[in-house]
Amino acid sequence: MKRLLYLIRDYFGITRREARGFVAVVVLIIGLWFGPLAYERFFPALPQPITATDARTTDSLLAVLNAQQPLRPDYPKNNSKRFEDSPERPLSLFYFDPNTASGEQLQELGIPRFLAERIVKYRSKGGKFRRKEDLQKIYDFRPDLYERLAPYISIAQAAPAFTEAKVAEKTAFADNKPVYAKPILQPFDINTADTTQLIKLRGIGAKLAARIVKFRDGLGGFASTSQYAEVFGLDSLALSELAKYAPIKTPQNKIRINLASVEELNQHPYISPLQAKLMVRYREQHGAYPNAQELLKIKILDQKFVDKIAPYLDF
Repeated sequence: MKRLLYLIRDYFGITRREARGFVAVVVLIIGLWFGPLAYERFFPALPQPITATDARTTDSLLAVLNAQQPLRPDYPKNNSKRFEDSPERPLSLFYFDPNTASGEQLQELGIPRFLAERIVKYRSKGGKFRRKEDLQKIYDFRPDLYERLAPYISIAQAAPAFTEAKVAEKTAFADNKPVYAKPILQPFDINTADTTQLIKLRGIGAKLAARIVKFRDGLGGFASTSQYAEVFGLDSLALSELAKYAPIKTPQNKIRINLASVEELNQHPYISPLQAKLMVRYREQHGAYPNAQELLKIKILDQKFVDKIAPYLDF
């Protein structure tokens, strides 16, 4: 246990008391995670016997439901009753258009009365059958009925929207219409731009523009165009637009690493609370940082982190 505590203290750079707390939290999490599983394995739940009182209550409820069932005709077990009440009347088969056929004509084809009325009602509310398969979208329209009527369904094609005269008139109007010239977008500095400039780019709306500005201000300014991809929600179009029209011209704000407090370091999005604490503690123990590479002597910091934070440090 002592060796484990020493390894934890050495790796995270924490005190002995904090290391013990860390071990206690890990043990507690493991216990909470696997405890219920172990309990269910060794102490399975026994089935609860049904008492005579519960059995009588269940029987009485079933009796009430069975008595109420005949009074609820709006909940049939299946749709066969409706087809029995409205039997098919296959008097003749002929070609028909479901968009224009009357209710009587539909019934002559063998369609039950309630389905014929439902089709007419669907058309009266603006519905239209564009393909013969659309007839199956009518509720309760049986597949076997559709298969029998499908060869006789003939839907008229819609007339063309524009006649030749209207097309010529539209072309003449377009020729006389003044041509709108889209303004040429000028590049701007990403570190000083506001949301009104950002929303002019393709793929960037008001929310994304505000998110870009908030992320930039938290960093203290972009140091590389590769950081654009770190903004949540930007797709390839938005990133290409930023790379093309939003170069970096103004230097970013820097942190005076040898004077900054833990709170000041922790405000930067790249620095976690633990990293800020260790950076200040190392500086207090070993003196001022001569350069960014000195941060690598803190064990939890790697080269990737140093390269990422170096543009924002002032020594």
